[in-house]
Amino acid sequence: METTAKKRLPSKRQLRIKFTSGMLTTLTWVLIAIIMIPIVFMILTSFRPRTDIINSHAPLIPEVWHWENYTNMWKTFKFGPLFLNSMVVVGLTTLFATLIAAMAGYALARFRFPGADTYSLVVSGTQLIPGTLFFIPLYLTFLWIKTHLGIPLVGNNLGAIILYIGFYTPISIWILRGFFASIPVDLEEQAMVDGTNRFGAFFKISLPLAMPGIVSTAIYIFMTAWNELFFGYTLGVKTVPVGIRAFIQGAAGTQLRYDYMAAASVVITIPITILFFALQKQFISGLTQGAVKS
Repeated sequence: METTAKKRLPSKRQLRIKFTSGMLTTLTWVLIAIIMIPIVFMILTSFRPRTDIINSHAPLIPEVWHWENYTNMWKTFKFGPLFLNSMVVVGLTTLFATLIAAMAGYALARFRFPGADTYSLVVSGTQLIPGTLFFIPLYLTFLWIKTHLGIPLVGNNLGAIILYIGFYTPISIWILRGFFASIPVDLEEQAMVDGTNRFGAFFKISLPLAMPGIVSTAIYIFMTAWNELFFGYTLGVKTVPVGIRAFIQGAAGTQLRYDYMAAASVVITIPITILFFALQKQFISGLTQGAVKS
């Protein structure tokens, strides 16, 4: 009986593993709580009156929940057109940037051609340079195109879409290159032996298998472009982040409305939240599969 009881006692290794797992779980929940603090504060602020927000002695949790902050925000600053315009700009950016990145990433993963390694290095090296350094030459280029070619890129959605595609495509190429490299070449060769050409093998074999990576890349592009402010504001594009900035600086004939700003911030998180939860399986799968082979 004594021998059996000793065998049932957990070993030091099991105790160490259990302790480490418990500590990691606790740390994870602590980090989640820290991350959620500003989100909860933003949601509470969206229901508080303006007088309570600027009063340091007012309670954090509103005594009366002002649901009208959302309707007033939507009407006062014409938030609807801003929201729809952001969906158009960000949606087209995500579509074209993901498509270009998928084709370029596949080419880098499958073909050996002169300058391939140099191109890959340059693509990854562009991420080391702050994007704001490109703004002045890009802005002058857009003005030159307007003057000589008559294509308006400043104050127009087209300029923002082209700019965002140029910024988010390089890192997307680098990400998708790893996904396509992790797909066995034998699958494509077998399809081509059966009569499929290279494009058919790409669209029928590699593209579906790399879909988790493509989805995660598209989510990354969408989230980054959706929250971009500097270039959108400077180019005069009417997107949601640009509209929210008006709540802070005060539009013509209005006061600083932090309550409206918080309500608008809650609203613009809804598309990101829906997108993430709808595609979370593909997103997590993409994150775990991308580093298999590069």
